[in-house]
Amino acid sequence: MPNIKTISNSIRTASKRPFRVSIEGNIGSGKSTCIKHFHKYKNVESHPEPIKEWRDVSGHNLLGLLYSDMNQWSFAFQHYVHLSRLKIQTSPPSNSNITVKMFERSVQNSRHCFVENAKKQNFLEEAEYQVLLEWFDYTEKNLDISLDLIVYLKTNPKIVWERMMKRGRAEEAEVPLEYLEQVHESYENWLSSPDVGCEVLTIDADRSLDQVIADLERYSYKILGGNHTN
Repeated sequence: MPNIKTISNSIRTASKRPFRVSIEGNIGSGKSTCIKHFHKYKNVESHPEPIKEWRDVSGHNLLGLLYSDMNQWSFAFQHYVHLSRLKIQTSPPSNSNITVKMFERSVQNSRHCFVENAKKQNFLEEAEYQVLLEWFDYTEKNLDISLDLIVYLKTNPKIVWERMMKRGRAEEAEVPLEYLEQVHESYENWLSSPDVGCEVLTIDADRSLDQVIADLERYSYKILGGNHTN
């Protein structure tokens, strides 16, 4: 059964922006599938992770470069990830009927999960780490990047590693199980901290896809912020 944990309430700005939902989880946890499930709602604008952009930054495959050498490329990759997530998170809705904005991972995830893990594993120099923190702090203070709900697809690292190997994404071929264990630990530390800033809905994503989808349906009213419109 999912575990719903209220950390604190996000406050939406006076602009009455859409309800923001970040779908979070380790590599291979089913985030893209989760987002696709909500395509049927006309009031939901969904954004998958912009992997295509990361693979072609003026001809450079930053995702491939990252996995080939995390020590060399973590700083550049995290910089670009922050920018791409920021564009998604703060852009206005595509039309006036959109009341829910759903995206795969968030600016907060980059800062509190992947940047922290990169520093812990010594993929970032201290100066690089501090630059990324300054970048995030400025963003948080000057732009509304607040979230209303995090849906956390919690998984066992070994299970998602096996899934990742089966799907065969080229850049992920050399990703070791150890890295997924590190990402899992970073997620657990982030989402159990008292300053997450919004409610967290945790779903056991080790189970079958049908079971996960059933939970998404069961909690769809919450996930859509009360805007449950077909």
